[in-house]
Amino acid sequence: MKKSQYPKWLHQKLASSCESTLTSSTLQKNLLFTVCEEAKCPNRGYCFSKKRATFLVLGNQCTRSCGFCNIAFSSCPSDVDSTEPGRIADAVEDMKLSHVVITMVTRDDLSDGGANHIKQILKKIKESSSKISVEILTSDFDGNFSSLEIALEEKPDIFNHNLETTRRLTSSLRHKAQYERSLSVLQAAKKLNKARYIKSGLMVGLGETKEEVKQTLLDLKNVGVDIITIGQYLQPNPKKRKVEEFVAPSIFQEYENYGKSIGIKYTLSAPFVRSSYLADQILENLSKM
Repeated sequence: MKKSQYPKWLHQKLASSCESTLTSSTLQKNLLFTVCEEAKCPNRGYCFSKKRATFLVLGNQCTRSCGFCNIAFSSCPSDVDSTEPGRIADAVEDMKLSHVVITMVTRDDLSDGGANHIKQILKKIKESSSKISVEILTSDFDGNFSSLEIALEEKPDIFNHNLETTRRLTSSLRHKAQYERSLSVLQAAKKLNKARYIKSGLMVGLGETKEEVKQTLLDLKNVGVDIITIGQYLQPNPKKRKVEEFVAPSIFQEYENYGKSIGIKYTLSAPFVRSSYLADQILENLSKM
């Protein structure tokens, strides 16, 4: 779908190309992937211009092929690169980041799902500066809570695992992932009490009803999620799920208000919101509450 076919609230101004180029150069120099680029995030120009990027680790090939995601699928991805934690720490220092977001491809081919690699990345970042806050956005580790515990050993400030969509739409959108299992991962992370905050995210515009979205928010609240992000799904390529609806900004505001009304600490809901969008500001605002 062309940009001109989007409603007016989905049109964006171009960001500063100079700062964006500097961010891209730093990432290229350190041979790093970002979910911003691999998933074709509509905010990547803006975030790069602000020296923000979400590092994508454990390669750029995922062992799951979800109906909404642009990241490449492989049943046998490349080997884990043991130099990646150090290269990420170098990029964090080069970019002078105060808040780092690490996400991962799902690695069902690994016995620990990549948890030890996540742990090593956090360790390297914290070795460079104890003042840096870190957020990890992980897979469900195939329901392996031992792997989840390993990933949380270095005590990230935020643990994020996206529920992505409503219960009814999960089986048609998420490859292998399960609604209840994702909830159980979030609940287990909360009980481990290693991260300051537990976070999850949803996409809308995939055919869900308002009642289903609100039930999903309630389900997340009931398992202890502190932060929820909600954004408009945009089809990343012609082979992926088509957009069913461009959700009006007023509906996003309704979801945000509902999240607040049921006691969720922080709900960010708007068309361009993504899992790590304004992640540093969310943490800063929570710290002031």
